[in-house]
Amino acid sequence: MEILQKIYKDKFAFGAAIVLVLLYLIILLADFIAPYSNYYSNREMSYAPPSIIYSIDENNKWSKPYTYNYVREFEPKLMQTIYKQDRSEKHYIHLFVKGESYKILGFIPSNIHLFGTDAKGELHILGTDINGRDVFSRLLFGGGISMTVGFLSLLIVFPIGLLYGGISGYFGGLIDILMMRFAEAIMAIPSFYLLIILAAILPSGMTSIQRFCLIVVILALIGWAGFARVVRGMVLSIKNEDYVSAEKTIGASHLRIILKHILPQTTSYVIIAMTLSVPSYILAESGLSFLGLGIQQPDASWGNMLKEAQEFTNILYRPWLLAPGGLIFIAVLAFNLLGDAIRDFLDPKSKSK
Repeated sequence: MEILQKIYKDKFAFGAAIVLVLLYLIILLADFIAPYSNYYSNREMSYAPPSIIYSIDENNKWSKPYTYNYVREFEPKLMQTIYKQDRSEKHYIHLFVKGESYKILGFIPSNIHLFGTDAKGELHILGTDINGRDVFSRLLFGGGISMTVGFLSLLIVFPIGLLYGGISGYFGGLIDILMMRFAEAIMAIPSFYLLIILAAILPSGMTSIQRFCLIVVILALIGWAGFARVVRGMVLSIKNEDYVSAEKTIGASHLRIILKHILPQTTSYVIIAMTLSVPSYILAESGLSFLGLGIQQPDASWGNMLKEAQEFTNILYRPWLLAPGGLIFIAVLAFNLLGDAIRDFLDPKSKSK
């Protein structure tokens, strides 16, 4: 509660927390908020620009929000395809419209979407990609992968790292030497290159879900060693405290002492490490997907969506394809701001000032 109160008082930490809560809430309700499904495609609208939403009609009077469909034409002088608005028909934007069926939270059937237009209208807030898929909708679905890979990895990293580092630091001696040499060998592996090699040799028939799970496991098995080494250093100083000696005197088992009396003393560091570790996992998954070795099309992740923006012509003429990069930047910055604030709050030196 003390940490939450301090986050509330710190405007940067509070702002970062609000951003992260909103991101995860939007991602959780992606099916409801997104006007199109993850697999919707209209190749006639390939690389269509963002829809322009109007609230003032041709008579300069306020109107319900509406938009016009785009018409695809070939411009012989420019030798390229261009889009022009078809102003013969308005398509009004409504809230809570019927659309493609989905399941809320994975089990409640529904076909109501937060906003949309009529059946003949096309509404693309952030334009479309090369396959005519709505970029805004795919951003929401892709965030479900990019923003959860870090937390799923932590479920593997931290239990292994805590227990491994706790046992190594508690027993010391030859056990400590052997366990730390093994951890250092794991740390010496160039993680990103290993990920590239492993991802490259995966069978091409693997589904995106299988690839996602494998990426989570690989990231976790690489990341635990550094965390375990820090925990081991903390345990070395904690195990000589009087309360630990008292537990040994009354005959408490080693496992009980480690789990109940030593590891809980590392809580502050664990909270800090968890907050600061998530951005690195987000970037790792995005990097792999960007290189085409992570989540595969047609499934979306921010990394494989950003891959399409690596071409200079797309950056110059279709800047809306850079939207996934903006969200990656915002998410990583928010996690780092929140993690730095929590580290300052839990630092004993800062408390004494």
